[in-house]
Amino acid sequence: MPHTVALIVAAGRGDRASGDLPKQYVTVAGRPLLAWTVAAFAARPRVDAVLVVIDPAFREHYDRAVEGFDLEPPAAGGASRQESVRAGLEALAGGAPERVLIHDAARPFVSGEVIDGVIAALDHADGALPGLPVCDTLKRCDGTQIVETVDRAGLWHAQTPQGFRFQAILEAHRKAAGRHLTDDAAVAEAAGLDVRMVAGSTANIKITTADDLERARELLARRELRIGQGFDVHAFADGDHVTLCGIDIPHDRGLAGNTDADVGLHVLVDAIFGALGVGDLGTHFPPQDTAWHGRPSRDLVAVAAAMMRERGARLVNADITLICERPRLASHQPAMRRQVADLLAAAPERINIKVTSTDGLGFTGRGEGIAGTAVVTLDLPAVTP
Repeated sequence: MPHTVALIVAAGRGDRASGDLPKQYVTVAGRPLLAWTVAAFAARPRVDAVLVVIDPAFREHYDRAVEGFDLEPPAAGGASRQESVRAGLEALAGGAPERVLIHDAARPFVSGEVIDGVIAALDHADGALPGLPVCDTLKRCDGTQIVETVDRAGLWHAQTPQGFRFQAILEAHRKAAGRHLTDDAAVAEAAGLDVRMVAGSTANIKITTADDLERARELLARRELRIGQGFDVHAFADGDHVTLCGIDIPHDRGLAGNTDADVGLHVLVDAIFGALGVGDLGTHFPPQDTAWHGRPSRDLVAVAAAMMRERGARLVNADITLICERPRLASHQPAMRRQVADLLAAAPERINIKVTSTDGLGFTGRGEGIAGTAVVTLDLPAVTP
């Protein structure tokens, strides 16, 4: 049972921004807008699954948009957003998660900080949503005639994702069937749920008009270089070989670890996570999670590579250093380089493998284990306005 599911609402046919095609399927900076939104949630360690609510008439567009993502089967939406959300919740009811984050497909710039802030708030409330305090003076008008100035104290702009304890919001939506409420927080409020406001972001804009879509194109076309580093150590244990950068190397000892203890691939993955800003090895592969025990480390690389694709990141280079006295590794460097390049679907010239010793000093010098470091540079979208 997943703890937290992101429910992305993409069943609307809003075409103010894009003409005949729903805006969520319009290509922006090389990917459909929906793909950018899905990627924001798929990359978060605390989001366990993603389900998208769609209009079945656009199923082919949906399939192309989410190709490469590991998602729950899509749910068919209804005639209104409220009905579509309820349909998505009902689709999740069989394996009810603890929490659900309901998000508009047309908000592709939601940050990890906003997502994590909503999730954290659910430890203390039935619901939470991000928002920004209203700063402008508000006027109520009759046509163009100003009727009054509205006190803005305590007023906030509501954003998504709006997060809830799953069973509570499911029951609230069932009770609200037939009513027309403006967002899921209003549904929760009508049911008497405790809903809190958390800090939103000015970057978390909703794509509504053609101008918004053009702004999204400009923002997603901007890219930046980000650097991550990794460090890992594994002690020697009984065995007849060590695995480094995916290559089995004969030795009179093995390496201890839950996986195949491949120091080279572990530091590579840790550095990729650092460049993406999504935590570390322990965040994604906790030692107590037996699902990863005994797995080859190339499976960890596959997870990191998928996250790179989801975020639209391209590898600039990866520089890995292996530190040990024995075994001698120089003759294996070309094979390790090719293997890492294959795992990342990268050109070999973007991969560098270095080997060194500590001249007999320290735990590696005493032959107690192998250490590794890595530096990875990624080129990825700079989506902050």
